[in-house]
Amino acid sequence: MSVLRSALMSLPLLFADWAYAASQVRVVGLFPGAAVINVDGQRKLVKVGQTGPGGVQVVSADSRGAVLRVDGVERNYTLSRDYSSGYAESQKKQLSIAKGMGGHYWVPGSVNGHTVHFLVDTGATSIALNEGHARRLGIDYRVSGQPLQVSTAAGVTNGWRVNLDRVKIGEIEVLGVEGVILEGGSPAEALLGMSYLNRVSWKLEQDALVLESKY
Repeated sequence: MSVLRSALMSLPLLFADWAYAASQVRVVGLFPGAAVINVDGQRKLVKVGQTGPGGVQVVSADSRGAVLRVDGVERNYTLSRDYSSGYAESQKKQLSIAKGMGGHYWVPGSVNGHTVHFLVDTGATSIALNEGHARRLGIDYRVSGQPLQVSTAAGVTNGWRVNLDRVKIGEIEVLGVEGVILEGGSPAEALLGMSYLNRVSWKLEQDALVLESKY
């Protein structure tokens, strides 16, 4: 009887440990065939069939949700939802960018871990880079990119739509960001466009551009 009682008493503790572990897994981004998962604060874009932080595997993913295999068990996850409600939200990250010369906003950042100095351009649909930027960042756009025609101030030019794994401004990192590589040397500066800005919160305060993570 004492052995059985001991076993039964241990069950709530084991269940609590399982629930706590499960509560650390979230889906914070969804794409066709990939999901951005957050495991114990580690965020990574993981494609279907691949394994991310904590050994969590993405089984399937689309705009509606993802199926993750956690500790050998498959479960459905929706965007920015905890499997268990015991998760404590992390503090949002914020960055203030002062207006520079010419009334523009310049900010250092990184693409796929490589340093980039961006010009913020709310009129640009995507992050825009020239061929030189792409070579320096190791982006093989002619192989992985999708060809397209882009209208610029100088006329129509060839471009390639690419997926940038990681774009980070200050401490605000966004995974799976659309970018466009333009043929030639234009734009001269790397443009931080709306494909990044739409994934964060931003506002103007007394001539400063304030960025804030959404989670």
